[in-house]
Amino acid sequence: MQKQLRERDEQIERRLRPKLPDSLPPEDEQIVRNSLSNRSFLAKAAREQVSSQDLIRLRPGQWLNDEIINFYGAMISERAAKFEKDKESSKASGTANGTPSLNGKGKARAAFPSMEGVGDPWKVHVFNTFFLPKLQDMGYEKARLNKWTKKIDIFSKDIVLIPCNLGNSHWTCAAINFRDKRIEYYDSMGMDRPSIRHSLRSYLDLEHRDKKGGAPFDFTGWEDFFTEDSPQQENGYDCGVFLCQTMENLSRGVPIPFDFTQQNMPYLRRRMIFEITAEQLSLKRL
Repeated sequence: MQKQLRERDEQIERRLRPKLPDSLPPEDEQIVRNSLSNRSFLAKAAREQVSSQDLIRLRPGQWLNDEIINFYGAMISERAAKFEKDKESSKASGTANGTPSLNGKGKARAAFPSMEGVGDPWKVHVFNTFFLPKLQDMGYEKARLNKWTKKIDIFSKDIVLIPCNLGNSHWTCAAINFRDKRIEYYDSMGMDRPSIRHSLRSYLDLEHRDKKGGAPFDFTGWEDFFTEDSPQQENGYDCGVFLCQTMENLSRGVPIPFDFTQQNMPYLRRRMIFEITAEQLSLKRL
C-alpha cells in the first residue's frame, strides 16, 4: 500500500514538474559567451577547477572531461552542505520556515528562482571520477580509500554519488542511496553493469568496518537498482552531460524519469557553462 501511494505521488509530481526552458535569459547567455571567449577563464569549487580549455568542452558535440565532471560534483556537494548549514542556522534562530539562501560569486540564485514541485537538496557526498577506478583496480585497502573519507561520514548522508568513466569512452552514474536502501546504476545508453554495484557493495561494507569499530554493514532490506527508464542519449557525445544532470536530479531526490531528455542537451550545456562561471548551483532547479 505504501509503495502504491509513493508511486501515485511520483506520478503527480511528474505532471507538476516544471519543464526546462529552451534557452537562457539574454543577460545570462551573454555571460556564457563572455566566459567562452575568455582565454584566461578559471573557475574554482572546493579543490576542483575548470580552465578555458575545459570549458569549451561544453560546446555542442564535445565529450566532457574529468575536470568538468568533478567540478559539477563539487558544486552539488557544496550546495547540499550550504543548504544543511542554512537550515540549521534557521532552526537555531527560530526561523525554520525560512528558505535557506545560496549567496556567493555570480548570480545563480537570482537567475534560478525557486520552483514548486522540485525537491530540496539531500545530504550528499560526491566522489570524484578517480574513485571507482581505484576501487576496482586496486581495492579498498591498497588504494587507501579509507583516507578519502577521513573527514566525511558517508553513513550520515542521504545519498553518495559516483561518476563512472568506462574505458574513456562513456560516462555513467552510480549511487549509494541510503534513504531508499539501494545501490543504483544509471546509464544513458541503457546498459547495466552489475560489477559496479558489486564493487560498491563491497566498498560499503569495508568502509563501515573501518569507520564503525569493525562492525559489518547491515544490508538488510537493501536492493540493487537499475532501470532503462532513465533519460537516454541519442548520440555518442552527450553522456557526460547526462551524467551531470543525473547526479543533479539524484541529489534532490527527483524520481525517474528525471527532468531532462536528449532534447534539453543544447540548453543544459549552456546552463552548465553559466553555473560553472557562477561557481555554484542554484537551490532550486529552474
